[in-house]
Amino acid sequence: MTSSSLTQDLLDRQVSTLIGTVWNPNGLLLAKTVPTQRADAFVETGLGASPTWHGFTIDQGGIAVTKAISPVGDLRLRIDPDAVRVIGDGFAWGPARFVTQEGGPVAECGRGALARIEESLQQQGISALVGHELEFQLAAADGSPLPTTGWAPYSLAGVLQHEDFVRELYRMAAVAGLQIQQLHAEYAMRQFEFCLEPQSPVAAADSLALARLVVQRAAHATGLGVSFSPKPYATDAGNGAHQHFSLSRNGTPLFSDGTGPHGLTDDGAAAVGRVVELLPELQAVFAGSILSATRMAPGTWAGAHAAWGLENREVAVRLIAATPSNPLGAHVEVKIIDPSSSGYIASAGVLAAMLDGITRATTLPAEATCDPGAMTEQERAAAGITVLTDDHRTALDRLDASTAVRGLIGDGLVDAIVAGRRHEADNYGDLSPEALTERFRFAWSL
Repeated sequence: MTSSSLTQDLLDRQVSTLIGTVWNPNGLLLAKTVPTQRADAFVETGLGASPTWHGFTIDQGGIAVTKAISPVGDLRLRIDPDAVRVIGDGFAWGPARFVTQEGGPVAECGRGALARIEESLQQQGISALVGHELEFQLAAADGSPLPTTGWAPYSLAGVLQHEDFVRELYRMAAVAGLQIQQLHAEYAMRQFEFCLEPQSPVAAADSLALARLVVQRAAHATGLGVSFSPKPYATDAGNGAHQHFSLSRNGTPLFSDGTGPHGLTDDGAAAVGRVVELLPELQAVFAGSILSATRMAPGTWAGAHAAWGLENREVAVRLIAATPSNPLGAHVEVKIIDPSSSGYIASAGVLAAMLDGITRATTLPAEATCDPGAMTEQERAAAGITVLTDDHRTALDRLDASTAVRGLIGDGLVDAIVAGRRHEADNYGDLSPEALTERFRFAWSL
């Protein structure tokens, strides 16, 4: 769609304001808006933004500075006209990307990185689909906890207690063209989860950004607050943002109809093997905030073990086989991803590792056929299963030192992630879990 046709289309649909968002390396959704009459400027020349946008931190004003992230210089935010959605009440929304003033790529832009990796896959004849899950916890409008009387994991009680919110969420999603596959009350108190339809990688991450906006608007409309923190309350289960991936080459699936375990093809096995191999180094990409480590515990379905297994919810990479009950076909779920990460950057890390594994013909490690938490330390060691670290600084140091991950997603993104998360560790690392969850409960809310 051209910028002029976008402007006219939005005016015809009584849209007064166009919102453009970017998702920075610290997991913050940032935005600029224009009146609809200036939509063409948002598309063509873009809106100015300091490089510090990549370094804005979760503590409401901090900036994590690197050689590339400073107050010096200027970038442009350009909205994608083909991805703009009308979301109701006179608003439209679209995802934006960072470009230089000359229109070139910006190393710290997550959407740009994911687009380049999607293109690299396509050059090898590989198509990818990504399906996102989103977990969140509701709160009172002033941020205080809601009552939990009658709440039970996965029960109808939570849906009925918040039926106005559920109804409004579905309504707003339909207006925005957001395809929610299913929604339910989750394990933690006041927690919900829903799943989005599988899409190509960039489009799927765009939909995830839109989903967070829709959730927030539905909460506001029904007098509620919402937390996307990986650990909103110290004693509750945390929020995940699991991502599901399927790959095919020239129409042939890579995770089924092969001769490997559970039908994996050689390329599918190599893709899974490389993700598992790099998990300790990618952990801070997927779940790098100061609260992420508090969620990363065995026995909580957070995927705390660096391993893979068929329908195994205690390992970081869960294989879902092609069966009559799985009409979408075989795919893998990466379970350690949480909502403090950028959806674009997390998908980029997984897909870049998968492509690298296929290129290298990485060997698939032995499958974890049971809950690794039920194994002895010696049994896990013999099976090659490690527990991902629950130490924030260790995860950051592994990412910082990883030549492999730097080669996959670029120095710019790695440096930005490490700088932002070290800012958290340096300034808040001494706080108790209770104080941390209280301080950052709404850090990723919109």
